[in-house]
Amino acid sequence: MKRTLLIARREYFAYTKTVGFWLSLLAFPLFAVLGGAIPILIRTTEPVRAVALVEDGPQATGLAAFVRNALESETARRAAVAMEATEKAAEATGVPPTTGAAQGAVASLSRTRIRFVDTPGDIASTTGADRDAAVRRALDDEVAGQNAVDAVVFLTRDTEGRPEARVWSARASDDTVEDYIRDTLRSANRRTVFEAAGIDPAVVTATESFRPKVTVFSPSSASGGEVSFRDKLPAVIGLAGGFLLWSLIITGASILLNSVMEEKSNKILEVLLSSASATEILAGKVLGVALLTITVMVAWGGIGAAGLIAAAPEQAANVGHILMQDGLLAYFAIFMLGGYLMYAVLFAAIGAFCETPRDAQTLMGPIMMILVIPIMTMTLALESPDAPVIRILSLVPLFTPFLMMARLPADPPLIEVIGAMAGMFGFALLMVWLSGRAFRAGALSDVKLSWKSFMGAIRGNR
Repeated sequence: MKRTLLIARREYFAYTKTVGFWLSLLAFPLFAVLGGAIPILIRTTEPVRAVALVEDGPQATGLAAFVRNALESETARRAAVAMEATEKAAEATGVPPTTGAAQGAVASLSRTRIRFVDTPGDIASTTGADRDAAVRRALDDEVAGQNAVDAVVFLTRDTEGRPEARVWSARASDDTVEDYIRDTLRSANRRTVFEAAGIDPAVVTATESFRPKVTVFSPSSASGGEVSFRDKLPAVIGLAGGFLLWSLIITGASILLNSVMEEKSNKILEVLLSSASATEILAGKVLGVALLTITVMVAWGGIGAAGLIAAAPEQAANVGHILMQDGLLAYFAIFMLGGYLMYAVLFAAIGAFCETPRDAQTLMGPIMMILVIPIMTMTLALESPDAPVIRILSLVPLFTPFLMMARLPADPPLIEVIGAMAGMFGFALLMVWLSGRAFRAGALSDVKLSWKSFMGAIRGNR
């Protein structure tokens, strides 16, 4: 036991004393924040396309005005939606929606991606090939000097009176203006058809701008009635816990793989085998990296808790209550233990056969393909936690830590939870025994890694 603890201590401090470990420790929260902020930043800083509208012929009269009015209505609708979202966020976080930051967010989110500009004179006054040449000049950055026009739209109607358009865009791959014009002309045609049927235009306008208010109720909500963000929070925490488990377990197991593989190539493993048994070495390494993983988990949890308390103290209290009162934190620890045991000993056994990363790819490829399955299905567990496929996969020991964690907020049957945990720990013990045999065989031999040699080591063949 003493040798096992010494190996665990050596394994732990070998990583925690390096600058790279602490940099990587802080990198995950940083990139998590950036991952959520970058799409919003892209959306709010995306360049606005300058679009010129041209009514091509008398049959197109009124289409340009309709398209412009549609943009104004869309801007107003976006502003209403953004304000509603800001009010809900204010209710959840306690930040007043009248602050400068909230108003700036409403302005950014309500901003449309196009704006209309005056049509260049040489386009409006020419026809045919001359007009096409004028359009090309207007859309050419080098010719125009300043990119005053990003797109030119010619509006017209077909022989049956239905609106259509020709869109010239400065970039062939940019379909922003095309999509907007298509949707707007579809709305214009619908209004024309309704008016031809004798429906009052004011009724059509009111119908199109109507936004119903929908309130959701559930007997399982905290209030026993209307559903609030607090009722949806456990599902979000469960899904986040599943992804965090996947990240922590795979990170810890990968560290263990690289550690064993490096010591095998440097002959350090042979030196350790002269003073400790293969079982003690494997146990010490698994324990040391487990402590390292716990350090990472505590650091990430502390950073997340501090940020949440500073930004939304009320929601921080709700999260704490859910984690402790609903038992999610205890389940997280149980699934962390079982999942780590399964994958850590397997990765350590693979590392005992390898001296280079290329060697490890023989076995790691199929394993990583298996590990993609919970990543692909965890989001589905948030929407349909009782779907047959999700239920079956959550009972598969290799997927249990991740999928069952995501399913827990939906209150799955207790027999499924207990059965899944029993299967997970039973499989983990089997993996410990099989991987222990493979680790001893790999550490004591120079056989080339393959599925055949790995399975032979598990069976006890040298």
